[in-house]
This record gives sequence, structure tokens and C-alpha cells, in this order.
Amino acid sequence: MAICASTAGVNLSYLVSSLPPIKCFVKAEFLYNHTKRHGELVPCVWVSLKAIRGQVFRIESLLTEYGALYDKLPIHAYVWKEGASDLPIDILQLWDCMGYRFTIVEKISLRNLGVKFLGKDKQWHFGTYLFTVDFCADGQDLDTGFTETAEEHKSFNFIKLESGQFACQPNNRCLWYDQSLVPVETKFPDFQAAQHLWSVDGTRKWSAGDDWFYTIEEKND
Repeated sequence: MAICASTAGVNLSYLVSSLPPIKCFVKAEFLYNHTKRHGELVPCVWVSLKAIRGQVFRIESLLTEYGALYDKLPIHAYVWKEGASDLPIDILQLWDCMGYRFTIVEKISLRNLGVKFLGKDKQWHFGTYLFTVDFCADGQDLDTGFTETAEEHKSFNFIKLESGQFACQPNNRCLWYDQSLVPVETKFPDFQAAQHLWSVDGTRKWSAGDDWFYTIEEKND
């Protein structure tokens, strides 16, 4: 089961993984299929994250007032303060999950950094970095989707927004604030998406089989 790299090694998870215990609130109407209790907030703690290809992330949380677990809620079901904004799910999470195999990692160099992302509403949204989810495939997967395609692969950075909601956004939508490394006035990134994958294996001109022990010819002085 994958856990934060700050506490142990990073492991590949299938379908579900543990989350850092983030205290927040779930919108009560999500607990009743939007049939009642609109506008109420229920205290909770994040427990796990579920990833199903072609769907948004689903979060499981512990409802502390009830001692109950509630599973499979999208990110827009959660806020961390009262009076939070009400951005829709497609602004908070730009892309669906890319697969079933993923890793959750806290990138230590980004810990607690301020970040802003450009939403599909063409507005900047400001917050603080939490952790990152990244996808891959392994030998059991025949259909790897775009997880191994350079120009289509995406990381998902989870952000605690100043507006009270949470978001997860790819690298190319995020700009970061570091008081030591990043100047106040920055250049605007106009980079192109990476389109190449590199490998040094399978070349025709060299093989370890020709010289397995890497023999070095001795030279006499």
C-alpha cells in the first residue's frame, strides 16, 4: 500500500492507497445522495484514495462524529473551512485518473510551498501543496493507456486552496512559490510538452555479452 515518502519508501499501489490524515469537512448532502442536509458540514479525516481509470479520484474519510467510514466521494465533496468556495469538480480536477496503478508521494522539496494553478475557467487559484499522485503500468497490464506516453502522461498535485476547497492539478497548470529559490518577478513558462522517451538498451553496436566482465587491457609503462 502506498504511503507518503516522508515516512517510508514509496510503493506502487493498485486501486486504493492510504492518504495523509488531513482533517477537513465533507459536505453533508454528499452523504445522502444530495437529497437533504444541503449546506451542512460534517467533520472528517481523509483515510484513503481510490483511482479508477476514466473517473475522478474518490476519497474515503473517517466521519469522526459518527465513528464511521464513508467511501468514494470526489474532491469537491470536501472543504477545510466554513464559507469555502463552490468550484465544480472539473475545475478542481482537470483530468480523470489515468489508470489503476499509482503512487502517492510527498515531494519534500515542495513541502508547504505556495502554489497557484490556472483553471479551465481561465482564473488563477491559490493554495498550498499537499502531495502528488502519479500513475504507471506494470507487466500485468496489456493496455497501459497513456501512462507510458511522454506527451500525455500527467502527475496530479493535490492542493489545499486558500478558498477552502481542495484541488489536484498537473504540473503544467501549476506555478510555485519558494522565497529562497523563486524570485518575485518570474518568467512565464512557454515550454513544449516532452515528447521523447529514452532507452540505452537494445543498441546494435555493443553488447555486454561480448565482454561480460568488462575486461580492461593492461598497459605497460
